Amino acid sequence: MIEDLVDRLRLLRTPGIGPVTFRQLLRRFGSASAALEAVPELARRGGGKAPVLRTREEAEREIARVEKLGARYLALGQGLYPRLLAELEDAPPLLIARGLVGLLDRAAVAIVGARNASAAACRFARGLAHDLGLQDVAVVSGLARGIDSAAHDGALESGTIGVIAGGIDIFYPPENQARQEAMFERGLVLAEMPPATEPRARHFPYRNRIIAGLSAGTVVVEAAPRSGSLITARLAAEAGREVMAVPGSPLDPRAQGCNQLIRDGATLIQNAGDVMEAVRQPESRVRATSDIYYADEPDGEDAAGLIEGLLGPSPVPVDEIIRLSGAPSGAVQMALLELDLAGRLDRHAGGKVSLR
Repeated sequence: MIEDLVDRLRLLRTPGIGPVTFRQLLRRFGSASAALEAVPELARRGGGKAPVLRTREEAEREIARVEKLGARYLALGQGLYPRLLAELEDAPPLLIARGLVGLLDRAAVAIVGARNASAAACRFARGLAHDLGLQDVAVVSGLARGIDSAAHDGALESGTIGVIAGGIDIFYPPENQARQEAMFERGLVLAEMPPATEPRARHFPYRNRIIAGLSAGTVVVEAAPRSGSLITARLAAEAGREVMAVPGSPLDPRAQGCNQLIRDGATLIQNAGDVMEAVRQPESRVRATSDIYYADEPDGEDAAGLIEGLLGPSPVPVDEIIRLSGAPSGAVQMALLELDLAGRLDRHAGGKVSLR
């Protein structure tokens, strides 16, 4: 088991290998060890230089650091890895968890919202989280200021899961250190980034997809029209999960995002009963597109030139490339994987790709 974890870490921490590429490599080659051996040749076939693979020593140092912190790894497809999150095409191949991992067995609902939330909105979020906890629902949020903190506080005694953008040992914002430490003991904290990683702006959308992916539904309590909370709501909708919003005064800019969500079809929420009614629908309606990869055997290198010719700087759906090329889906996915490992492909939201 430890050998497999070392190999998974070496593969995942290699620059240029993200969650989608990692998942395709494991599906194609069966193990992280076999994938590591295949990467150089795949990059060569893609017309680029092979990425510098992380060393065994680097992986072992990270594992030792995680263990010293009292945390553990959750690997995609193994053990306690969250079932709903695993359905996402870009699910994190590894999560670092500290706290009560049994909370991942419960039904979960995300509560997100503005960092500069009003006192009334924070009070509502705290009460909503408390009431959902009484229904044996785990409340998921992002350990940020405002609505996130209020949601965690409301559900701390019943069960709450915090997803952070940095390393498991980083407290951000700093004033949430006591709250995060309390969740290590009475809740659960999850991180995708390695220990000691300071959160950067680019990390937060990745954090948001985990919040949405863990949850049967996402409730937005207060949000401006352009905010991270609306990104989480969009990601939830793309994953086929329920999107809910709390209405607010049209005179308050912090309510405009929620009112817009409701206008666009989100479920209007006023209490925990409304939330429970909304998420009693099937827990996930996401189409597991990743499961069709390599359904056909790749045709070798014959299709690679054709597929590369169909790509350009503008993102296009992979399904469109398959249709236009006339090649088996496995051949298209292999050609894209080679271009990706060669550093010549960019992957975008919604299953789109472009040539770098």
